Amino acid sequence: MSVTAALAERPPPRARGWPRSRVIGYAMVGFWILFGLGIVAYLIFAWNADFFAKYAPAYLKGLQTTLLLVCISMVLGAILSVPVAYGRMSSNRILSGLAYCYVYFFRGTPLLVQTYLVYYGLGSFRAELQTVGLWDFFKDAFNCGVFAFALNTAAYQAEILRGAIESVPRGQWEGAASLGLHKLQTLRKIILPQALIVALRPYGNELILMVKASAIVAIITVYDLMGQAKLAFANSFDIQAYIWVALVYLVMVEILRHGVEWIERRITIHLKR
Repeated sequence: MSVTAALAERPPPRARGWPRSRVIGYAMVGFWILFGLGIVAYLIFAWNADFFAKYAPAYLKGLQTTLLLVCISMVLGAILSVPVAYGRMSSNRILSGLAYCYVYFFRGTPLLVQTYLVYYGLGSFRAELQTVGLWDFFKDAFNCGVFAFALNTAAYQAEILRGAIESVPRGQWEGAASLGLHKLQTLRKIILPQALIVALRPYGNELILMVKASAIVAIITVYDLMGQAKLAFANSFDIQAYIWVALVYLVMVEILRHGVEWIERRITIHLKR
């Protein structure tokens, strides 16, 4: 190869200076750093010990309500997502169609609307619910929030589970069948362990989204973390009521994010070389 050809194949020289994208990137990072420092400075200089002493116990009680709401909803949603995912993968058109309609509705409409439909809509059927003995459950705002959240997250978890199971190569099923394992054994011992690795990060994202979306129940008179913040602001007109609750949500999200990453590292350690 000639010297001229070798020089012609060299990569272009690296751009020097400060291109527009770098300038914009540094400017945005600087803006968010200044914004964060401003929030910290405000909390330091506007510190109100009386406000903290008065409303901190209420915030802790609201945090317990939020965690209870999210945990119950996620567990019930996980249980409900199994038959829904099975229906989505079923070859039966009726079963598959019903599961598709369920997922389509709860993924296609806002969670706020679904919560309103449960809390206010079911109240229109009070006589019918009393007849079947369900009114004592649905007259409680917390129960309505759990019910709406469980139905919503079940649709998302069903799609996560279905996608994770279908991501496992078909050869895994065929290999297990050749060893004499029936479908239930194959699903439990071979398919699900591989599928859950794929589904872990989406499940973590869904949990984080549920934590943030749980603030919706404050609108239907549930005194969760956001509900206590609204009550504190209504009594004090101090913007710290919302700043503190935002920081609590941020801490919860960061704990969950790092927890999911730690679990993912632990269960995928055998996959790393």
